[in-house]
Amino acid sequence: MTTEVKPSPRERLLEAAATLTYRDGVSIGVEALCKAAGVSKRSMYQLFESKDELLAASLEERAAAFAASLLPPADDGRSPRERIMHVFARVESQAGTPEFRGCRYLAVQIELKDQTHPASRVAHQIKANLTAFFRAEAERGGASDPDLLARQLILVFDGASARAGIQADNLTGLVAPTVTTLLDVAGVR
Repeated sequence: MTTEVKPSPRERLLEAAATLTYRDGVSIGVEALCKAAGVSKRSMYQLFESKDELLAASLEERAAAFAASLLPPADDGRSPRERIMHVFARVESQAGTPEFRGCRYLAVQIELKDQTHPASRVAHQIKANLTAFFRAEAERGGASDPDLLARQLILVFDGASARAGIQADNLTGLVAPTVTTLLDVAGVR
């Protein structure tokens, strides 16, 4: 007989924050978060200083899964070009699912506007990590200007995520040729 371990109130709050903010935005109220988590407001404030801290912790907790869903395994033997293309193939695949709402980290930064907000700082760091991945691969692949290429790739990533997230565009057949052109011009192998 297996016994199911019930998630802790903290885990339930983190999950509710991740789910509701991704679906409905960061303006979701404390009442709705607590109701979805099955946790009292008192308990929430014992676990987190504020809703802002809960949002930041929720984003941070999802960071590893975000990276794992996009990035190829380290030292997987693929060329830098193939590793960069892998990220865009993953976002294209994710964008094809009905629950896709774009990049949660970009959405938080756009919604909050305040770059000093705890959740904005976490989101900024996660996006900086993705840009650093692009830069490292661009440099390994012999890009003429790895910094510029990394900025161009994150621009394409964010634009593609946003357009697909609001269902303004279908990424199939659009992202790969765009990224291929950037890689060709930069001389990435």
